[in-house]
Amino acid sequence: MFEQHRETLEKALAAIAERGHWSAFPESPSPRVYGEGAAERGREAFEALLGRRFPLDQPGAGAWIGAERSPYGMDLGVTYPEPAVEELVAAARAAMPAWRDAGPRARALTCVEIVQRINRRSFELADAVRHTTGQAFVMAFQAGGPHAQDRALEAVAYGYAAMTASADAARWEKPAKGEPLVMDKRFTVVPRGVALVVGCNTFPTWNAYPGLFASLVTGNPVIVKPHPRAVLPLAITVQVARETLAEAGFDPSLVSLAAEEGQGLATALATHPAVRVVDFTGSTEYGEWLEHHARQALVHTEKAGVNTVVIDSTDSWRGMLGNLAFSLSLYSGQMCTAPQNVLVPAGGIETDEGHKSFDEVASGLAAAVGRLLGDDARAVELTGALVNPGVLARVEGAPSLGEVVLESRAVKHPEFPDAVIRTPVIVRVDQEKSDIYGREHFGPISFLIPTGSTQESLDVLRRTITARGALTASVYSTSAGVLDEAERAALDAGVNLSCNLTGGVYVNQSAAFSDYHGTGANPAATASLTDPGYVAGRFHVVQSRRPA
Repeated sequence: MFEQHRETLEKALAAIAERGHWSAFPESPSPRVYGEGAAERGREAFEALLGRRFPLDQPGAGAWIGAERSPYGMDLGVTYPEPAVEELVAAARAAMPAWRDAGPRARALTCVEIVQRINRRSFELADAVRHTTGQAFVMAFQAGGPHAQDRALEAVAYGYAAMTASADAARWEKPAKGEPLVMDKRFTVVPRGVALVVGCNTFPTWNAYPGLFASLVTGNPVIVKPHPRAVLPLAITVQVARETLAEAGFDPSLVSLAAEEGQGLATALATHPAVRVVDFTGSTEYGEWLEHHARQALVHTEKAGVNTVVIDSTDSWRGMLGNLAFSLSLYSGQMCTAPQNVLVPAGGIETDEGHKSFDEVASGLAAAVGRLLGDDARAVELTGALVNPGVLARVEGAPSLGEVVLESRAVKHPEFPDAVIRTPVIVRVDQEKSDIYGREHFGPISFLIPTGSTQESLDVLRRTITARGALTASVYSTSAGVLDEAERAALDAGVNLSCNLTGGVYVNQSAAFSDYHGTGANPAATASLTDPGYVAGRFHVVQSRRPA
């Protein structure tokens, strides 16, 4: 198990240092990549789980619970063991010493094996992600499978690099009169304690894997608490992890599942004295609550933000509009990286097709979205379904916020007639209405905001992101000076910036091993997925010394 993964670990370590393109897991669901029949076998494995008790044997199992309903209109009927908090925590703590004593390399290689086995279930996971999040199948396969697995491997690499940055043993010799003073010293990585991962509804694996594997590789047992609407993808993950750990000779209670139907379990676990690490993705309100109340733990949160686009000018009018239309439509804007505020000078912009007034920018963007989503059968493979009723309520209420530039419309899914699907709504809002565009409206909702100048647009970017946070920002300009000023604004606001995206790279997508997701430098997140700071606080180094 260990020997076959040395090369993968070494490549991952090289990738996080070089930041170029590298992926351990192919993102294409083509049978030429994963083999003939892989998709069909995955679908059969997913369907075999429906309407049954999920096969998971772990301590503290009580009643069987579960209330997941697919955004595509069907009840999954899968039930999970209701956890007993104290028994889960006790089992996790009991499993920790042997895992700690195994050392960084054994832990890292075991984690790579877990990720490899998860990859082999990518098609099964794709259907599980699809029917808990509403993502279209290809996106569910990519983001829920190989992209999430790459992020897991990236976290393993960062954790291993941090743990092995210095020697684990040394002979210390200090010159003295007569014989030198000689000591043998050992430096042992000691885990912080039980870790908790609180999953989200929209990207259950992509957002959970970095925290799960960063904690596990650094020696911490992990309790995984999924969102009640998206348990199945993480239940499969926990099942694979427990099986792998047991085969490697470790206690499977190093990873356990804490499922619930309602709310309250995350709070009970996050404030438990033995829980020393918390990773959370979700609302700003609960993320801030965790930061203030889980005081015994290292808390990493990814929360809401106000992602912003500044348009100054472009040398590819059609490319810019097409790129923005795709970003606004992808998964119905239900991504923490999706753009929301589009800032345009009221006097218009210069393009390769001549001057465009503000109204022409508005109508051009609306038309681009319309063309992209004009065919319903194709549209649903891009938009997916709305993940929960709250998103639908926001879409339906958006026209009251300003002047509608593009109306949202309902789309019928050819395969799932009960799916709730809406195309994006674009609303013009005056710059003075910061109470509207200065907060996140999660879903396929965006605001077109006229400003006095590009400089004013950049000032709005600074103010809104500094106050409310963002995970992405982007700018379009043919001026090197404007691009430099936009970069300074992004540095001031602490947000990752993309410039002049007109082709196949989109602002709401990030590549593992190269792109950082979030920064920790603005209110949207406390850390970056992933960087050295994300893993370093998950362990301590304890030394022992004795005369040689």
